[in-house]
Amino acid sequence: MLTDSHTYTTVKELFEAFNQLKVMVIGDVMVDAYLWGKVDRISPEAPVPIVAISKRESRLGGAANVAINVQTMGATPILCSVIGADRSGEELLQLMKELGMNVDGMVTSTERVTTVKTRVIGNNHQLLRVDDEEISDINLREQELLLDKIKLLIDQQKPDVVVFEDYDKGVLNEALIKKIVTVCKSKNIPTAVDPKKKNFTAYHGVSLFKPNLAELKSGLKIDIDKTDGIQLKKVTQGFQEQQEIEMLMVTLSEAGVFYNKGNDSAIIPAHIRNISDVSGAEIL
Repeated sequence: MLTDSHTYTTVKELFEAFNQLKVMVIGDVMVDAYLWGKVDRISPEAPVPIVAISKRESRLGGAANVAINVQTMGATPILCSVIGADRSGEELLQLMKELGMNVDGMVTSTERVTTVKTRVIGNNHQLLRVDDEEISDINLREQELLLDKIKLLIDQQKPDVVVFEDYDKGVLNEALIKKIVTVCKSKNIPTAVDPKKKNFTAYHGVSLFKPNLAELKSGLKIDIDKTDGIQLKKVTQGFQEQQEIEMLMVTLSEAGVFYNKGNDSAIIPAHIRNISDVSGAEIL
């Protein structure tokens, strides 16, 4: 980790240290497609707006967007996932290459489709989203191919951390997660998780577990006051100990972030900002 051998006293120094890091990101990737246009009439066929398309745009989404954020911060991302042997999969790989990302960790499958989320935007307002995806678990053959690539890249690239980005689209399952965590533990590589509902209890033994409040409520089947740090610690500590998780963080929207590591826990308050567009954000 960044602080193992050095204490960083400035934000600049901390971010400069990211330039030396390699971050393996494993999880569900997708293409975020956008259709931009103008609306000036209603369809005579149904009471829906007609969007005259003026621009089309495709971006990397899901775990691939996390890899972009890693790269933007100065670290080197190593993205590992499964995509379909289709036009959208080819587009996703091309977008990665255009950003200078290595595609060696990507498995192409004839049994799946590449996840594409298409947003139709008229007069600067999102009118519709269409999802084209496969959410069943990857099959055993795909799992073995992905695991082989992950092991090979860990040996070759020696990542400083492995990040699971789980969007419940089927790339990550309990068996695969367990095998990857075991490999990381054998090589002293810290693991961090951004979980979803399906595999919430599958990340036994990870270094950092970071759900948001909605995911925590759903995963533990509880209701909780996000401003009560004592209550948050009480309901999460048992889960954390049972799962042997070193550090747990819960994002609390405008209330900030709760963390618990050993006997140290607190709520770090958020700096409130006025925003006009929450596209891409998870609303609690």
